[in-house]
This record gives sequence, C-alpha cells and structure tokens, in this order.
Amino acid sequence: MSQAENPGASQMPPEAAGAPRPSVLLSPPMPPRPVAQTPGPRAQRLQQLYAQSLRHTLNKISWDNFSACYPTIGSQAPGVLKAVQKQMVDRLLQLCNNEFDLIMTQRNVVAKLNELEELTADAAKRREDGDGEPPVAPHTLPPETILAAHLAPHLVAHQSQLNARIQTIQSKNAALWEEVQSQRAEIATMLEGLDNAVNDLDGATELLEPIVDDVGKETRDIEMEMETAKEEMGCGR
Repeated sequence: MSQAENPGASQMPPEAAGAPRPSVLLSPPMPPRPVAQTPGPRAQRLQQLYAQSLRHTLNKISWDNFSACYPTIGSQAPGVLKAVQKQMVDRLLQLCNNEFDLIMTQRNVVAKLNELEELTADAAKRREDGDGEPPVAPHTLPPETILAAHLAPHLVAHQSQLNARIQTIQSKNAALWEEVQSQRAEIATMLEGLDNAVNDLDGATELLEPIVDDVGKETRDIEMEMETAKEEMGCGR
C-alpha cells in the first residue's frame, strides 16, 4: 500500500515565485511517514472479530456435544473426559492464537491498517475542504479507459523487457560500429600504402627510361657490329 504524498513537499516559497530560476534542484524523496504499531480502530475491530469468531467456534466443543460423541466414557469416567475436552479446547485456542499472531506479524497487518486509517482520514479531510475532484464511478468510464487500466500492468512489463532488449541491441550496434570504423581506417591505410608504392614505381620508371633507351641503342649497335663482322668474315673465306 503506497504512502500518501506530502502536499507541502513541492511548494515554492512566496518570495521565489517570481524570480527567474536558471536551474531546478530536485530534492530527495520524502521518507515514508512513521506508522504506529499500536492497533487502531480497524486493527482493534479485526482482533475483536477474530476473538468472537474463535470463541463461537470453540463453544461448539462444549461438554454436552463432546460427551455425546463418547457416551460410554462420559457416563463411566466423566472427569477424565472433561479433562480431555478442556485440554483440547485450550490447545486449539493456543494454536489458533499463535497462528493469528504470526500472520499479523509477517504481513504487518497492524501497520497497514493504521496506514489505511491515515489515508482515509486524509481523504475525508480533503473532501471536507473541497480539495480534489469527486471520484468517478467505474461503470461510467468508457470501455477504452477500462481496457487501458487492465492492460497497463502487462504493457509496462513488456515495455521494460523491450527497453532491455533495445539497450542490448544498441550496445551491440555500438561495438559493431567501432569495428567497422577500425576496418575502414585499416583499409584507408592499405590504400595509402598502395598509392605510395605506385608512385614509387612511376618514379623508378621515369628514372629508368633514359637508361633503358641507352641500353637499347647500345644493344642495337652491338648487334649491327656483330652482323657486319660476320659478313666480313664470310667474304674473307
């Protein structure tokens, strides 16, 4: 059960209402109001109702009803049967009280009922003061509103799951984008290296062109001289 909000927690002081505010500092959330553990009217009524119901139930195990179940022992040893009946009633009373106290403690029933008392009192005070709007009867709401109210918890759960999946996918996409950027940088480095190698080859070719022409000319001259020498040797024979 949620705590009632403090109506004065978000009010601004009068002198600061018209002044410009460059930034808004959010105050920490208000702690929940302390709830007394002393049973209030509702808790007392619950305990009274429990005690009355338990007493009414145990009264069914009266001596007359109990002895009617064991007529032979009731007639021959009534004292023993009365002791057994009293022990049974006392034992059931103790077990029921222990179980009731355990449930009241584990579920924090007294504090929650006291909190309900405070919420009811606050609502009644606001209604008397004219604060808030009158409650709307559920049967007067349109079907779309009722359907949205029923679907809201399920949609919130699914939205949380989708948000978690979106965050996971976004983190994976960020990692993939970094990998793609790294590969692009590596490719750019390789292309730059290839361009430098091509430029070196072009420069070497330009340097070798005169030498290649000279070597080719010398080779042709040597071949012509060899052909001339062969012809002269053939003629001398």
